[in-house]
Amino acid sequence: MIRSTTGRATSVGLLLALGLTTTACSNGQESTGGAAVAPVNGKISLTYLQKQGDQEYFVGEAAGARAKAVELGIDLKVVNLGSDANKTVSEVQAAIAQKTNGVIVVVPDPAVGPQVVQTAKDAKVALLTSDDQVCATGPDPAVCAKSDLVPRVGFSGTQMGTEVGKRAADEYKAAGWNPAETRVIAAWKQDVTVCGDRVKAAKEAFGAVAPGVQTIDVATDNTPTGAQDKVAAIINTKPGVKHWVVVGCNDENVHGGVTALRNAGLSADNVIGVGLGAYLACKDWSGTQPSGMKAALFINGKDVGALAVQTMYDRLKSGKEMPAEAFAKTTMVDAASWKSAGVTCA
Repeated sequence: MIRSTTGRATSVGLLLALGLTTTACSNGQESTGGAAVAPVNGKISLTYLQKQGDQEYFVGEAAGARAKAVELGIDLKVVNLGSDANKTVSEVQAAIAQKTNGVIVVVPDPAVGPQVVQTAKDAKVALLTSDDQVCATGPDPAVCAKSDLVPRVGFSGTQMGTEVGKRAADEYKAAGWNPAETRVIAAWKQDVTVCGDRVKAAKEAFGAVAPGVQTIDVATDNTPTGAQDKVAAIINTKPGVKHWVVVGCNDENVHGGVTALRNAGLSADNVIGVGLGAYLACKDWSGTQPSGMKAALFINGKDVGALAVQTMYDRLKSGKEMPAEAFAKTTMVDAASWKSAGVTCA
């Protein structure tokens, strides 16, 4: 979830709409345009471009995509973009040169979206995003017309954030803390739309159940060390705060925040961290020491990767029109339930 180039594109009308498998649900919004991508009669070739491909979630996403590709007889190439938005455009161009039929992309920075959309459109190559939203006509999906958002497979940021906020509020109420002595840390990379959606919903859900607790917004780079450093700086300015609640865009933010609090001498009893991903939270639960990481929403990248490949296959093989977004399921887990839920630790 990072930064970079911008460009302008025409309407997203040519782009794919999304499809659903039996494990996903839809928001019911239909794509507005007809695709200019011809059905593929022979074997389908796909390219899956991922930001931060070495992160546990995206490792799982790639594994799910590969497994589905094998099942469907698809040639699939997975490319790790890291955090380089410029590489996104060059890899889309490379995929087109290699005669790929479709590109699935998780952009390092949504600002590069219009250029990616235009490149795919000019080549009449099917385009689908997973995880993060991309706008065809501008760098910021948050202010994009819905008709210009590229179809996406992933999770509902609002739904995820709401679940995180509710669980944090339940933990807070069970702890019996005084609002005046408590602060909520909300940590995320603030130019990433899906992160903003998650955190906004988490704060609203927490406040609805546990009003009166002050929230401190912390801008991070969505990494554990980045979050840890930023939260550590905040702690030093709040010596009178006894209890802390930590939420964020992903497990990295929450795990980093919880680590900073532990390093500052806060006991696990005075920290409530609710992660989003569970792949770092479970590391704390694997040990014998109490942890401030009380729960995490498990988001399974394998489900998203598989759904994205299935969606692209259905579009290219049969021309199936599908909803603008497709969502995979989520599950709240904690120290007692993460293993049975199938969480894989980073």
